[in-house]
Amino acid sequence: AFLPALVYSLKVSPLIEKISDHKDFKKLLRTRNNVLVLYSKSAAAAESSLRLLSSVAQEVKGRGTISWIDCGDTESRKLCKKMKVDPNSKEKGVELLHYKDGAFHTEYNRAVTLKSMVAFLKDPEGAPLWEEDPEAKDVVHVDSEKELKRLLKKEDKPLLMMFYAPWCGVCKRMMPSYQQAATELKGKYVLAGMNVYSAEFERIKEEYNVRGYPTICYFEKGKFLFHFENYGATAADIAEWLKNPQAPQPQAPETPWADEENVVYHLTDEDFDKFIKDHSSVLVMFHAPWCGHCKKMKPEYEKAAEFLHVASDSPGVLAAVDATVNKALAERYHISGFPTLKYFKDGEEKYTLPHLRTKKKIIDWLLNPEAPPPPEPAWEEKQTSVIHLAGEDFRESLKKKKHTLVMFYAPWCPHCKNAIPHFTTAAEVFKEDRKIAYAAVDCAKEQNHDLCKQEGVDGYPTFNYYNYGKFVEKYTGERGVS
Repeated sequence: AFLPALVYSLKVSPLIEKISDHKDFKKLLRTRNNVLVLYSKSAAAAESSLRLLSSVAQEVKGRGTISWIDCGDTESRKLCKKMKVDPNSKEKGVELLHYKDGAFHTEYNRAVTLKSMVAFLKDPEGAPLWEEDPEAKDVVHVDSEKELKRLLKKEDKPLLMMFYAPWCGVCKRMMPSYQQAATELKGKYVLAGMNVYSAEFERIKEEYNVRGYPTICYFEKGKFLFHFENYGATAADIAEWLKNPQAPQPQAPETPWADEENVVYHLTDEDFDKFIKDHSSVLVMFHAPWCGHCKKMKPEYEKAAEFLHVASDSPGVLAAVDATVNKALAERYHISGFPTLKYFKDGEEKYTLPHLRTKKKIIDWLLNPEAPPPPEPAWEEKQTSVIHLAGEDFRESLKKKKHTLVMFYAPWCPHCKNAIPHFTTAAEVFKEDRKIAYAAVDCAKEQNHDLCKQEGVDGYPTFNYYNYGKFVEKYTGERGVS
């Protein structure tokens, strides 16, 4: 096709696909699942956009496709009409539309900069970059290790640096207060932010002890002094802390449940056997102080215990064991998750009950104790092509594979339950390929807590992609087999 001389003079990347035929366009959308299309009213109108998009195409090579349709030439005009796009109606005579999985996804309406467009094509469903928020204009946004070093070297004012990950919920909740503080304290203090989630920032994370997100560090004259740890802080809290920055105070330990006022019998390694022998019908809740589901269940369990305490013909008593303190009991009864409820009849363990979480269910079951339905075998007990990893063998196992997709999950999480069959089927597809692995880590297990935290897991399921054991990126796409 004849192209205007102007187009030849443009430095358009060969990575940008110019399309004018409807069949070619349909084929492109069928074969590529992440396509950004520049529609222009003429070649001249497209000039500055094409220069920028040439750089974007280079950055997203292999992950996204950029295409150009010049609605000014005769053949392409028909295509634009068919796609119901009219760049003439736009102020600059250009329109950017994104297509995903063969269909229109969204109009590109974020910042028209290299950084924003690359971020968008790497994660079209992800949130805009923090610096795109006009409210965050007074936060200093740092992109590289070099920039960070330069900032620390030249900045005389006290500086607060938030190391964050773009997907982190706690970070997102804190950002509005942080950017408000940046505006209010401008001139006296510097508040900066840096997305360090990518594998290229491992050295920075090591240096400033970034084990989770956000990690906020306080610097004076380029020297790191303290971590700031009040993630529920308002702008006023941040300003107040900056007046007198101090190392985080050790938190007062929570009062153990056994020391609180309640009628649940709290048993230990020492008195457990005697108690079980002395009471013919006992329901025991094995719990851990950090377990959220235990905390949620605690008031219901206490109400049920009170009801049974005053009942004239009580069908049983309720007891509890802190499995993190009474390790011999936890080991004896193979406690691997919390809360775990076990029923003892006449001194013998009779049932493990997964389904009693409310006062009513607990009392109704004790009035008519029946065997629960047999438990579904755990994912790792089933024969599948998914490799189940734990803290100690995680890194070594990943190093042996070129590509590994790891699913971090909790067995109780409904989204995980939905994703598991699809993830397992996907693993089957590649079971003969020695370079590719699908792996899973159960974050509910105590031995994996540190690992899940270290790998940036703050919700379930989380999917991370690794190349020879090195974290590359988070997978945030669809959770179907394909």
